[in-house]
Amino acid sequence: LSAPGGVSLVVPQPNINATVAQNILLSVEYSCRGVATVEWKHVSSWGTTKIVEWRSGNDVNISTVYKDRVTTFENGSIQLLNVGMRDAGYYFVTVTEEYGTNTYGTIVVNISEIIYEDLHFVAVLFAFLAGVSAILICFMWLCNKSLHLFQKTTTPKLT
Repeated sequence: LSAPGGVSLVVPQPNINATVAQNILLSVEYSCRGVATVEWKHVSSWGTTKIVEWRSGNDVNISTVYKDRVTTFENGSIQLLNVGMRDAGYYFVTVTEEYGTNTYGTIVVNISEIIYEDLHFVAVLFAFLAGVSAILICFMWLCNKSLHLFQKTTTPKLT
């Protein structure tokens, strides 16, 4: 993407799939003639949140919501640490040159959750079936022993 003022922005990976608790890199590469300002925003069903803004060579202004979870890089990329379901959505990066020209990029992030409840259900079902099997085997053994005792007492003895 190239703007008339000489600002260019490349988004090598516009779609990112991750699972809960992973770290993700929102990778971009920008170039411009002057000093640029980079701004990242997150848009989801929960609303729009400004994540971070910085000018090349100056202090980074990270929003309080992302304070301990964002790492910025000189090329304009950011890394989100320990993502959750609320981090899914659209990430918009805007690179603005000091002369006013700007360019935009978008990254779509999909977050999936590892469902441990299914594994828990399978484990409980397996334990239940193992317990029922053990009880049935003991019951069959008792029935067999009772049958043998009954046969011994009712069978006439040959003399």
